[in-house]
Amino acid sequence: MVSTGAGESWLAEFPSLSRLPAADLAVLQAGTQAITAPAGTILFQPGDACSDYLFVVNGSVRVHQNSESGREIVLYRVGPGQTCILTTACLLGNTDYAAAGLVEEDVSAVVLRGKSFRALMESSEVFRTFIFNVWATRLSGLMQRVEEVAFGRVDTRLAQCLLERMSDGGEVMLSHRELAVELGTAREVVSRQLKEFEHRGWLRLRRRRIDLIEPAPLRELLRSR
Repeated sequence: MVSTGAGESWLAEFPSLSRLPAADLAVLQAGTQAITAPAGTILFQPGDACSDYLFVVNGSVRVHQNSESGREIVLYRVGPGQTCILTTACLLGNTDYAAAGLVEEDVSAVVLRGKSFRALMESSEVFRTFIFNVWATRLSGLMQRVEEVAFGRVDTRLAQCLLERMSDGGEVMLSHRELAVELGTAREVVSRQLKEFEHRGWLRLRRRRIDLIEPAPLRELLRSR
């Protein structure tokens, strides 16, 4: 991971912060540092201390959690113009990370030191409004994710995931395990459902690849849920 001066161009991805008064903007700029991290970098793990607030400018960070049995679930992703709800919770509550953050696509981001974050939370109404608006939006998305995993049907969730990840050529370059992680379920459950789709003639299973032969029935499955 490489750190450099943050500059001001990154603020274009976070237009709400442009309304900060000059004094608060100076605190923000003085407390930030630009970072870059290649795909595969672990930004944080369960038990790590949370010291910085992350603004993602480019790329993607996957936040996921592992159960005691070793099963993994994707909680959410942080993309351009977004921040991490877990980081917000840790900084506000002065707690350690309870999940892991993995760079999926090369990331350029800006980190705001915890001391500056807390100073702005105390002094700036504009900054507080930004933080809590982002918090509310991301929390709503996380609750929807929990609802899908807890109560959603595996067949419709798998169909949606396949359609979202389908290339222009109708290919999905994910293994059964990777799909299971996306859906928050067991690999065996995904494999069984994929074989059912294959039996219906909707797709063809290959090694670490799925060819969607008939996407239309998958879309119809989503409409019928």
